[in-house]
Amino acid sequence: MANRLDKTLCEIRACRLCEAHLSLGPRPVLQASATSRLLIVSQAPGRKVHDTGIPFNDVSGQRLREWLGIERDTFYDASRVAIVPMGFCFPGTGRGGDLPPRPECAPTWHPRLLPLLTQVRLTLAIGQYAQTGVFGLPGGTRLTDTVQAWRDHLVHGCLPLPHPSPRNRLWLVRNPWFGTELLPVLRDRVAAVVNDAG
Repeated sequence: MANRLDKTLCEIRACRLCEAHLSLGPRPVLQASATSRLLIVSQAPGRKVHDTGIPFNDVSGQRLREWLGIERDTFYDASRVAIVPMGFCFPGTGRGGDLPPRPECAPTWHPRLLPLLTQVRLTLAIGQYAQTGVFGLPGGTRLTDTVQAWRDHLVHGCLPLPHPSPRNRLWLVRNPWFGTELLPVLRDRVAAVVNDAG
């Protein structure tokens, strides 16, 4: 299984499927291991992540690690944490910020990659694109409704989260229950999963 995963990761990192649509060219960014126990399904790398090749190596990543209650070393320990975006490459910038993940990416690679992550105990779906992919939500489903239903998803080993981007400050202000109700549960579950040696 580990050999199949290593081969798949090499193929993903060499992928040029969307090259014609990527303003900065392809640079797939992800991390995973056969022993990863926490799976973070995110949206797509931002410009700084594209430049460094390190997932969540930006302000959003700092906030996400605060939400999870884990240190940077743990976050980047692929033996414990897998980070698998819906789009592996920076999709470019539009008028309102980064463009959506390329639609070809997840259908091409997720069915080959995710079944190889057999030790995953908790999946975090970060942002609307990830939640649509992980939960199979119909178009038009509001992120707030999905995140408010976090207890329903947790029984299946998943938690939906808003994107930790600074652009979402207003959402956090308008939804104080996220900090008081969901975050303590998130931190407890993440700690149990990443510290579990079994």
